[in-house]
Amino acid sequence: MKAITALFFLFCFLVPSTFAQLQFGFYGRSCPRAETIVANVVANRFRSDRTIPAALLRMQFHDCFVRGCDASLLIDPRPGRPSEKSTGPNASVRGFEIIDEAKRQLEIACPRRVSCADIVTLATRDAVALAGGPRFSVPTGRRDGLRSNPNDVNLPGPTIPVAAAIQTFAAQGMSVNDMVTLIGGGHSVGVAHCSLFRDRLADPAMDRTLNARLRNTCRSPNDPSVFLDQRTPFTVDNAIYGEIQRQRGILRIDQNMGLDGSTRGIVSGFASSNTLFRQRFAQAMVKMGRIRVLTGTAGEIRRNCRVFNNGR
Repeated sequence: MKAITALFFLFCFLVPSTFAQLQFGFYGRSCPRAETIVANVVANRFRSDRTIPAALLRMQFHDCFVRGCDASLLIDPRPGRPSEKSTGPNASVRGFEIIDEAKRQLEIACPRRVSCADIVTLATRDAVALAGGPRFSVPTGRRDGLRSNPNDVNLPGPTIPVAAAIQTFAAQGMSVNDMVTLIGGGHSVGVAHCSLFRDRLADPAMDRTLNARLRNTCRSPNDPSVFLDQRTPFTVDNAIYGEIQRQRGILRIDQNMGLDGSTRGIVSGFASSNTLFRQRFAQAMVKMGRIRVLTGTAGEIRRNCRVFNNGR
């Protein structure tokens, strides 16, 4: 099975093919340097800020899980016209300037060809690889959405029960395995403010040494943040699953995935095999990037990722 998976991804790198109305190598003729331009922008930023993979992973998740992967999250709010950015869950999403710079360069190289939705997908993929995660090909050809409404935003929070999280992911066509893969993988390079895990500090089952260290950190003012993966906080790998098994999961949802019968076995499998995690993470990222995409003539190709083309 591992050999089949590896061959699948190798094939994706070498031969353009269709994938749910998207296409590998979609910009091969219309903008041949598209993926290189995005990769260079991400790499330049990564040299000075190793937290960018976490930021872009969160951005893509928050975009895809609202109206699909249509870059609706990127639209700036205007007086009297709020956008998805206006909501609480998205207030701390960052990295938009990376998308802006990639778009600026792409508009010079091949105007009105590359969508903002594809830039988010490509930039996140490249950031994952820079953080030591798997390298994988993603299909492109997404188009940008024409709606960004804060009322559409209903994202799962850090204390969501496992059963509710499973339902949330299932509503997007994602499996339980996808959920454990994306939550754990995303949190392998993420941070959380103390206000988001105070419930865990009151849990007597939490590792005592970690609990004491977190309590000490959280005594500081201004709601400090801590790494969700205390072992390899800048690497997209399986370490967080081992931490969960040792009652060192910091967010409630992370720890509960290691306790719930429907997810415990998946956590155990990833904790024991980084190879398995890398394969599944790549597959789950590609799958997430397909959620309710706009293709063909639907939507638009924005000139500026922060505003609709008609300026509304």
